[in-house]
Parts: sequence; structure tokens; C-alpha cells
Amino acid sequence: MTQLEATLEAILFAAGDAVPVGRLAAAADAEPAQVAHALHGLAAHYAQSGSGIQLVRMEDKVQLCTRPAFAPAVRRATESRRPPALSAAALEVLTVVAYRQPVTRAYIEQLRGVDSSATVAGLLEKGLIEPCGHLDVPGRPILLRTTDAFLRAFGVSSLSELPSLPELAEGEQLMLEETE
Repeated sequence: MTQLEATLEAILFAAGDAVPVGRLAAAADAEPAQVAHALHGLAAHYAQSGSGIQLVRMEDKVQLCTRPAFAPAVRRATESRRPPALSAAALEVLTVVAYRQPVTRAYIEQLRGVDSSATVAGLLEKGLIEPCGHLDVPGRPILLRTTDAFLRAFGVSSLSELPSLPELAEGEQLMLEETE
């Protein structure tokens, strides 16, 4: 492991959350290209050594996370419970936000055809969506977007990895099958 890799590992471990690559470069007093190369080396080191942690990329940020294979043991050790599954309504709202962001609650409700205030509040509380400004219209409604926690929860490093939506004819709605 190089000195830069060790420095980045220490920063990421201490931070606990995702850190932008630019901030890592500034903190390590290194060029972004050097940091990118060192992060690649660090990720390879974790993969080759069979480490219980892995380096996860989320858009322009990186974070140290537990390798999924070790999650049950970590959960038992920290006495944390698996978060409850998201309801169909929560998944619908997350889909609207993820594919159309930034959006307002009114836009979500217009697409869904039902009041979504409780669902939006729950997703905000879980940290899967967050406010990201205000729409420049009377009333200045809050704009919402997905978070890094959303990316981690769905196992993607960027929104571009989400599957594409099917094409619908005007007035046609996508019908989701409910599963038990």
C-alpha cells in the first residue's frame, strides 16, 4: 500500500461518510489524477486481500463500507436491525424523484394522483431524499432529490446506472404488480 493510499484510507475511515474526490485531493495535498489512481489501488487492495470493507463510489464521492457478505455479522455486533422494507407508495415516490429530480411534492402528487406528504416525510426522515432548493414560482415550493443513502440502498454508484423507463403512449400509465 502506498503512502497516498494509506492517507486516503485514514481520511475515509475518519470521515465515516462519503467524501468528494476533490476534498480528498485537497486534504492529501495531491493532484486529483493521483488520488483517482490511489483510490483504484486501494479498492484493488481490499478486493485482493478479502477484506471486510470495500471502497464504494457514489458519483464524485467515495466511502469505506462493509462488504455485503459481512453485513449480518456487523448487524449482530452493533445490534442494529435491518431497516423495514419500503412500501409500494415509498417506492413510487422514490422512482419519481430519482428519474425526474429535482421535483416538488406537488409534482409527485400530480403524477401519483394521491396525497404524498406522509410518504415524502418518511423518505426525508430515512435520508433517502433531501431538499435541494426552491422552485422559482409563487409559494417557492421545496425541490427534492435523492441522496447518497439512496444510491447505497439501491447498490448503484450514480443515477445513470438506474434502468431506463419504458416508453409509454400519451395518457398511458405504467401498472406495477404488487408482490407479497
